[in-house]
Amino acid sequence: MTPNVGSVGRRSADDRDVVAAIDEIDGRPQLVIADLTRDDAWVSMHETAAASLEEWR
Repeated sequence: MTPNVGSVGRRSADDRDVVAAIDEIDGRPQLVIADLTRDDAWVSMHETAAASLEEWR
């Protein structure tokens, strides 16, 4: 028997729906980035710790 080493239920990057928003968490503004196609696939950081758009250029 050969073990199956492939991913189960893996989706292509084209199927992703990733969004970003500023939201208030515990009374402080946070940058939240989430993959809407997956449950519990999100990350947040204090807004002041996030890079500005000008810093990305």
